[in-house]
Order: sequence, then structure tokens, then C-alpha cells
Amino acid sequence: MIKIENIKKTFGDKEVLKGISGTFEQGKTNLIIGTSGTGKSVLLKSMVGLVHPDEGQVLYNDRDFINGGRTVQTEIRREMGMLFQGSALFDSMTVLQNVIFPLDMLSNMKPKEKINRAEFCLERVGLENVGHLKPSEISGGMAKRVGIARAIVLNPRYLFCDEPNSGLDPLTAIKIDQLISEITHEFDITTIVVTHDMNSVMGIGEHIMYLNAGKKLWEGNDKNILDTTTPELQEFIFSSALVKALKS
Repeated sequence: MIKIENIKKTFGDKEVLKGISGTFEQGKTNLIIGTSGTGKSVLLKSMVGLVHPDEGQVLYNDRDFINGGRTVQTEIRREMGMLFQGSALFDSMTVLQNVIFPLDMLSNMKPKEKINRAEFCLERVGLENVGHLKPSEISGGMAKRVGIARAIVLNPRYLFCDEPNSGLDPLTAIKIDQLISEITHEFDITTIVVTHDMNSVMGIGEHIMYLNAGKKLWEGNDKNILDTTTPELQEFIFSSALVKALKS
């Protein structure tokens, strides 16, 4: 479980996060949604230590990530997995080497153990036969799955996904959502997904936080989001549906 309390962040004279609090539940896909510029990515970066909040706390199973000191921060970072928006694979490495990379950096495994673990993770995401290929030789959807394999190779307790469906066709995006959901439940991970994709919201949104202009305006799940009376969220849902209709 991850709990955030009164997270605030200002860049220059722009207040990006305006005191956001909430709880992200273990074993569930927790979504942070909203339009561009609402603070979603800044909140995610604040939770993983890429941005230092001006105020507030980020608690990982009651451990204070922001104010807990270097030892606590290092311990928590070892329990994180990250799926970046552009997959962020190393072009000079093979797929297998990309998945092994976190093990080289943060584990004491022997070389054969690293290979076995990386091959297991690739098999789990359905890519058992592409380890010898370079990222340039696989599709965008496959690259996302490689990113997921790399994110889970250290067996994380917490998985962060930044716009995992960016640049993917609708069918591939649904498959990526399903894979993230399966892995979350299979390994009992606390998963945080930043997205503006309503297909993801309705497909895997077990816990949803809606941000608007740096504030949390709504919290719920995929079962009750369509019943919202929050005007900004209603507009977000309608606009997403309209864009989808125009693209189809």
C-alpha cells in the first residue's frame, strides 16, 4: 500500500500539485487520470523520487520515502518497478540484456541466475523467443511488453506505469492493460498507472484518482465513475468518448 498526504509542488510561480492525499491499494491497479497538464506525471515523479515535493509525505507501507533518510529511500527504490512512457529500452542492447540490466545494477545474482530470471519474465509477458533481438527489430507493442518484463525482473512490490498505452493501437493497448492487471494480481503488487485513456479506466480501473488543475476532484473505481456528478470529470469522460468516436 502507498499513502500520500498533502503533496504540494510548485515550479516557479506555477502551483502544479495543490495538496493531494490518497491511498493506493495493494494487489490492485490504481489509476491516476486527467487531461494533460493536470499534474498526473508530477505526482507520479514525486512518488518515485524524481521530483521532491515542497510539502507532504509519501508512505510505502508506513515507511516515509521523502523524509526517511537515504537508507529507507534505497530500500524502497529496490522494491520499485518502472514502465516508462516510451519503453526507454537501450538500443545497443538485446531484449534479454535490457531485461537483465536492473539485475546487473541492483542484485547480487550470478550471471546464470540473471539470465534465468530475465527469461522467466520475458516468457511471462509472452516474449520467450525474442531475447536475441534488438529493440529496433520488434514492434511498439512488443517493446512495451519488454518494458514490463524489465519492470518486474526485480520482483517489485510497487509498479509504476507512465502512460503505458501511448502510441499503441487500441487492440494492443487493451492487451497491455490486461497484462498489467494480470501481473498486479498474480504477484500482489501495488500498481500505479498514469493515463488519460478511458478504455484503461473502464477496463482495469479498480481504484481511480481524478486530478484537475493540480487538485484531486474525485476518487472511486470503474464501477461508479460513470455515475459521477463532478462536472469536470463528466466533461473528461464525454471528451474522451467523443475523441474515440471521431477516430473510429
